[in-house]
Amino acid sequence: MNKKRGNFSGGLGFVFAAAGSAVGLGNLWRFPYLAAQYGGGIFIFVYLILAITFGFSLLTAEIAIGRKTQLSPVLAYKKLNKKFSFLGYIATLVPIIIIPYYCVIGGWVTKYITVYAQGLAYPAAQDNFFSDFIGNPISPLIFFLIFMIICVLVIMLGVNKGIERISKFLMPVLLLLTIGIAIYTATLPGALEGISYYLVPDFSKFSIFTFAAALGQLFFSMSIAMGIMVTYGSYTKKEVNLTKSVNQIEIFDTIVALLAGFMVVPAVYVFSGEEGLSSSGPGLMFITLPKVFEQMPGGGIIALLFFILVFLAAITSAISVMEAIVSSLMDKFKLSRTVSCLIVIGICLLMGIPSSLGNGLWANIKILGMDFLTFFDYLSNSVLMPIVALFTCILVGWVIKPKAITDEITRNGEKFGRKKLFNVMIKYIAPVCLIFILVSYTLAQFGVIKL
Repeated sequence: MNKKRGNFSGGLGFVFAAAGSAVGLGNLWRFPYLAAQYGGGIFIFVYLILAITFGFSLLTAEIAIGRKTQLSPVLAYKKLNKKFSFLGYIATLVPIIIIPYYCVIGGWVTKYITVYAQGLAYPAAQDNFFSDFIGNPISPLIFFLIFMIICVLVIMLGVNKGIERISKFLMPVLLLLTIGIAIYTATLPGALEGISYYLVPDFSKFSIFTFAAALGQLFFSMSIAMGIMVTYGSYTKKEVNLTKSVNQIEIFDTIVALLAGFMVVPAVYVFSGEEGLSSSGPGLMFITLPKVFEQMPGGGIIALLFFILVFLAAITSAISVMEAIVSSLMDKFKLSRTVSCLIVIGICLLMGIPSSLGNGLWANIKILGMDFLTFFDYLSNSVLMPIVALFTCILVGWVIKPKAITDEITRNGEKFGRKKLFNVMIKYIAPVCLIFILVSYTLAQFGVIKL
């Protein structure tokens, strides 16, 4: 083990940092939208089954790979098997593509905090407010830089003093805010009808697309196949109980996702009906919800708290994505943390500026019919991440064998209750699911099918 390598102080620090990575924008805008679109309760039911099987297996594999090798993704896969060294580079490429546009979206969230802090709830609810903002060549770039700099400053402090310390503080705050807003939403007149819409399963709405949507959400929700969990696993001490930690990460992430839906769906349903729930991604977060907040009693304060909550979630996730890149640069090229952070800033500027301007000055420039941000999102989430996860399953399931991972998990005599499930999932079921999601999301992106 490299003695100079940073470490989390213990199991709790690791869990908070990993949960902070998992709980991000995907939980707070994507999960509620998908739950509403795919039948509420039935989507949640399918998601929960996948979380404790598919999600658990891949999360366990990646964290165990990191702790076993004590290396970031760029070298970890090579150490396990030289023929899979390519996988380390692909896994490292994913956060490199994600972090610039994630910082752009984080900048949008930061903008809305300033808007509601000034009491401008009415202007924010107007139809053209969001489009005018992201179409402006200067303002989104300023907020993009602010968000990026905050993340870099945390990363520069290191694993223990930066990532762990900020995660231990932010995650409880995030959870309390989520619970508070969800309780407030439940007290709104007519909220029970919205809650019923969200929670009661409608089995007539189940389809193969429900399965595909839930499976795809799992990648966003648990930070799978981004190199993050391998990196965080490499910072985890050998005496930490991995099975217990993975279970805690799963539970925390799933609770926040469910609460996010409970917080958003009933409120939108009460004030905008089912039509309001048809908005996805930025539309739901930055257009529909401001309209809901504007109609809601005390909506300006709730909106401010909500966007602070989203900001906290975005920060913890962005930090983890950045750290995956920084760790790989430090391992591969023996660079200092400061120099690695400066390189990450360069990457963010190089790809983040086009992602921001793609909604304004460069809106006419398309890649495969997509603006820069949409293309980077498609390339990372719908193509590279399923490929990384698929080859991870092949490596663990068929090359080094599952025993290499289960031995790492049980090295301290801890029990691995879902060992048989892990073996079956990683060898047979997960690869089939990953091929399915790779094909279905590619077809959906080009309009062949609708997810």
